[in-house]
Amino acid sequence: MKDRFKTLITFLDPKSNIAESYRVLRTNLQFSSVDKKLKTIVVTSAAPGEGKTTNVCNMAVTFAQAGNKVLLIDGDLRKPRIHRVFHETTEKGLTLAITNLVNYKSNIVHSEISNLDLMLSGPIPPNPAELLASNNFKALLEILEKTYDYILIDSPPVSPFTDAVVMSTICDGVILVISSGMVDKDVIIYSTNLFKTVKANIIGVLLNNLDVKSRSNYNYYYYNYLYRYYYDNDDSINKKSKRKQKRAAKKKRKKTYTYGQRGSLDDELRKKEFMEFLNTKEDEESK
Repeated sequence: MKDRFKTLITFLDPKSNIAESYRVLRTNLQFSSVDKKLKTIVVTSAAPGEGKTTNVCNMAVTFAQAGNKVLLIDGDLRKPRIHRVFHETTEKGLTLAITNLVNYKSNIVHSEISNLDLMLSGPIPPNPAELLASNNFKALLEILEKTYDYILIDSPPVSPFTDAVVMSTICDGVILVISSGMVDKDVIIYSTNLFKTVKANIIGVLLNNLDVKSRSNYNYYYYNYLYRYYYDNDDSINKKSKRKQKRAAKKKRKKTYTYGQRGSLDDELRKKEFMEFLNTKEDEESK
C-alpha cells in the first residue's frame, strides 16, 4: 500500500524530520485558538505550483494519525489533484454533495489510511466560485462538522481565483502555502490583503521548499541534525555494541588459537631443553 502514496511522506516515513515538521504544525494549529477549536481549515497558496495540495494531504494524514476523525475535501474545482494522490476518481465528490445535500454521504470516500475520509472534487462545474459561495456549501460544512474533528479543504491559488477567499468567509481559518524563493513578495502581500478584506482568519503561513542547508537557515539545518541524531542514536548505539561484541569474539578466537600454538611450541622447547640437559649430564658422568 505504501508504494501507492509517494506524495504522503507522513505516511511513508513517519520518523522523518519532514513528518515531524507536520506534527509541529498540527500542534500549533490545535493550540492556535483558545476560544474556539479550529475545525474547518482552508489551505491555499499565492500562486500555482507552490505545493499546497501536497501539504494539505500530509496535514490530513498527520491529524488522522493522532486519532482524529478527518475529512479532506478537494475544493479546487479548477484543477483538482487530491484524487491523483490517493488514486481515486472524480466521478463523485464535492460538486454533487453541494447540489444534493440529502445524499452527501454517497460522495464521501473512505481512504486506506485509518481515520481519514475523502470528499473529492466531483465533476468540474462551469461556475466554481458561485457554487462555493452558495448556502448549500455552507450547510454541507455544518453537517460535516458534526461528524468530523477536522475538515481540511484544498483550494485554488489566491492570485488567479477568488475561490479560497470565498471559502475563508465560512471556514474557521486559512493557511497560506508559500514556496521559498518562487513568488514575488508583492504577490504574497496582495494575497494576504484579499483575506484581510473579507476579515478571514489567517492562521499562518507555511513556508515550503526552504533550503535548510543555506547559511541563513542554519537554525533549521541544526534542528534537522538534532532530530535525526535523536532517532538514529539508539540504532547507532546498537550497531556500536554489536561491533564491540564481534571484535571481542574475534579477539577471543585469536587469543585461543595463539595460546594453542604457543602452548605446543613451549612444550617442544621444554622437551628440547630437557633432552639437552640429559645429554649434558650423561657427558659429565662419562667423564
